[in-house]
Parts: sequence; C-alpha cells; structure tokens
Amino acid sequence: MTACTAQLAQHFDLPPAYLAKQLARLVRAGVLSGTTGPRGGFRLGRPPAQITVLDVVEAIDGPGNPYQCREIRRQGRGALPPQECSERCALAVAMDAAHAAWQGSLRSVSVAELIESLPAEIPERNRRLLTLGAGSD
Repeated sequence: MTACTAQLAQHFDLPPAYLAKQLARLVRAGVLSGTTGPRGGFRLGRPPAQITVLDVVEAIDGPGNPYQCREIRRQGRGALPPQECSERCALAVAMDAAHAAWQGSLRSVSVAELIESLPAEIPERNRRLLTLGAGSD
C-alpha cells in the first residue's frame, strides 16, 4: 500500500511541509521508497524486518551523538592546565557509553517487531483509513 504526503499529513494531523521534509529524509536513507505522479506515494524501502528503529531515527536526526562536550574544565577561573586534560572528561566518556547503549538498543528492534507489538486492529485500521482518504481526494 502506498500513501501520499497529503494523506499521511492529514491522517496524523501534521503540517504537510514538515512531513514532506521527514519523508524525503527517510527516502534518502532507503527506509522508504517514493513514487511520483497521480498514483504516487510512499512505501517501505525494505522489508520491515530489515529496517531498525535506529535506521529511522538516524534518517531523521542524523547519525551523530547529540552530546557535545564543551570542555568547561578548561574554562574560567578554575580552568585546568592543558596537560591535565589529555584524556576525555568523565562526563563525555559516560555520555559516549550511554549513546552507544542507546544505539544498540534501537538497532536491536526492527519495524516488523514494532508492528507485531501493536494490537492487530491498529495496522488494519490505519490501512483502511488511509485507503478511504485516498478515495476522497
């Protein structure tokens, strides 16, 4: 089943321009495939078992670690001398470990698993409502 940006925006009550930007990112990452034209729309770019939650998150937010160490230990009146800052600070090390654990957790869950965890009526309800929306445009 394919759904167009307008249908999806209306279905999820999102601004169409915002959703179009996110969908374009997902297409570039191969999570979705898109087709243009009157019968165009979006569908998964790979089988759901081959798409991880991390694939989706990184397609939207990028692959980088959101924590950026500011090296405040080198600033101000209490600044440490450079030779005492040759190793990364303890907070940066802890944040890197947390980010790696978060990535591992999201990498271990597929879109197929998310779908399987939903009550059976939810995917069918969404398909039905999106199909109805397609006919009403």
